[in-house]
Amino acid sequence: MLTQTIRKEVSFIKNSTTFLNIFKQLIADEDIDNLLKKHDYIDVARKFTVSALLHFFTCSSVYEWKSFRHGADLGNGFGLIRSDYSTISKKAKEVPFLIFKDLFALMCSRCNRSIRRQLNFPKELLLVDSTTITVGKTRLLWAPYHGERAGVKLHTALNLSTELPQKVIETTGLKHDSPILDELTDPACIIVADRAYFQIDRSDRFFEENQHFVIRVKTNVEMFRKKNLKRMSDTTSNVINDYTCQVGTKQKRSIHRHRVVEFMDYEGKSIRVVTNLYHVSAEVIANIYKARWGVELFFRWIKQNLNVPRLFGTTKNAVYNQLFAALLVYVVLKFVYTFICKKIKYKTLSLLGFTRQLLYGQLSIEWVGFIQEFCRTSVFV
Repeated sequence: MLTQTIRKEVSFIKNSTTFLNIFKQLIADEDIDNLLKKHDYIDVARKFTVSALLHFFTCSSVYEWKSFRHGADLGNGFGLIRSDYSTISKKAKEVPFLIFKDLFALMCSRCNRSIRRQLNFPKELLLVDSTTITVGKTRLLWAPYHGERAGVKLHTALNLSTELPQKVIETTGLKHDSPILDELTDPACIIVADRAYFQIDRSDRFFEENQHFVIRVKTNVEMFRKKNLKRMSDTTSNVINDYTCQVGTKQKRSIHRHRVVEFMDYEGKSIRVVTNLYHVSAEVIANIYKARWGVELFFRWIKQNLNVPRLFGTTKNAVYNQLFAALLVYVVLKFVYTFICKKIKYKTLSLLGFTRQLLYGQLSIEWVGFIQEFCRTSVFV
């Protein structure tokens, strides 16, 4: 009898620590209500509210539902309000996506503050890149891409110290990456970006504004009036050259002299980056650029595990509401996982392993216990 009672208690504990219950702990109704007022949106629905739409999209993300209809059929079994798929589709089309975008930004701000850690770099790194989600061109007539495809982009600044997005900007697929960088900058951080974001004028402006950066240089960019910097000889270093110069072409050159570091990557290819960091070694600058791979891993993770490539709706609101809800899911999962890893003695699960075991009720009682502690604790301190 005692064994049976214990089993029932363990089963109850595991069932009470579902993803949706954890999500509701972090996203309060008050947060949503404040954003509804900010965007002058009056939610007249009695049953399927904005909160219900948010919960639908978050569950569709983690459980990888195929469509509005598929989610409507399964949702009640995952704790969602029972609703017809047409009601969900209409609500997704109606709710301004800026509400979900602001909610995502609010959560990113809270979580980044709470779990920030110190890395071995002079400042925090902001890793900037974009990813494109494509569908057939008839699905999104407002977002033409290439050939028979339509698409939207998520331009992201990922904070390396927390492995969470600091800011995300949505555009159609044909929008060039480079102009978006100016909206993702942060003087408190070092901007790290690929060559698609390199501009001569931007390098000079960042220099004048004291916005630190490490950006890969395009292959057609020339170097003028080189002056080698003194460095200790190190046979184990992958750095080839370290010098200051004016960068540009014959037609246009930078006003200021910038530092250029050339190094070999893991595949033996030569990479040149331009920077305004002068107080660190060339090896540190090379490592800063290599850290940019973190944003690529982030994009891969959300595409493989959060149902991001499968867009349900066809309007801007429906598409971006779904995408920002999926990004919210990532922030919540990462935040909870980081909280538990600080508490647990032996970290035996990766973020992916934690996510899968959480969704299907397979977490050990130790992990479940820490989730309960998480839910009881005032986490944003």
